[in-house]
Amino acid sequence: MSWLRRFNESNVDLNRNFLSDGAYSGAPDAYVTLNSFLNPPAPPRMDFYTLKAAWLVLRYGMPALKVAVVGGQYEYPKGLFFGGKRLEQVGERYQTFLAERFTSAERVIAVDVHTGIGDYAEDILIVQPDDFATLHSMFGERVVPPDPRNTDAYPVRGSLDTMFSRAMPKARVFAITQEFGTYNPTKVLHALREENRWHHYGGGTIEHATKETLKETFCPQDEVWREAVLKRGGELLKQALLQLQ
Repeated sequence: MSWLRRFNESNVDLNRNFLSDGAYSGAPDAYVTLNSFLNPPAPPRMDFYTLKAAWLVLRYGMPALKVAVVGGQYEYPKGLFFGGKRLEQVGERYQTFLAERFTSAERVIAVDVHTGIGDYAEDILIVQPDDFATLHSMFGERVVPPDPRNTDAYPVRGSLDTMFSRAMPKARVFAITQEFGTYNPTKVLHALREENRWHHYGGGTIEHATKETLKETFCPQDEVWREAVLKRGGELLKQALLQLQ
């Protein structure tokens, strides 16, 4: 976040970069259709985004749009949610770091903290469907599968949690993505879209308004929100430690 971006220096979304099969290609059909809306090749400007977004929600439905837009794509290097063309160096180093330090681990609860999905200042715990029953019994009603029709969560290609079992093959790994809600999905997408336009087609400088908007969208200045996140984050870590004892 030193440059107030959600993506790295190669425009890669690292949470879409850990593909198990190494097939860094493809994009959802709907993403291809929506590319001109998602990634306009021009600096930020007023272009009736809200009206266009509302029309798309009415046409496709929010669950289908979530999967198509944010699930990960590997064909548009300047586009949103680009998963890259290979495992990024930082991802490779992190995987090696875990492999070297958890060689003897038998049971791991991995908590990956994110913001931007769900109700404001509330968290959900997104888990893989195969682990849902077990983790639901451990952590309660906040645990949800990546089911966009019934929850705020959605499936993601190449997400960080899919890498843990490869890095720690001897361990039984329970991966949890803790998501704290900020603003509504269309506002979050707008912040990402405009910052991406500024980065690629504007000056890209850190002082621009799109940068501050993006920061506020994922990390609100509201002290009530921040206190709630810290409180709930601490509670989850205590729960996880108790489960490992």
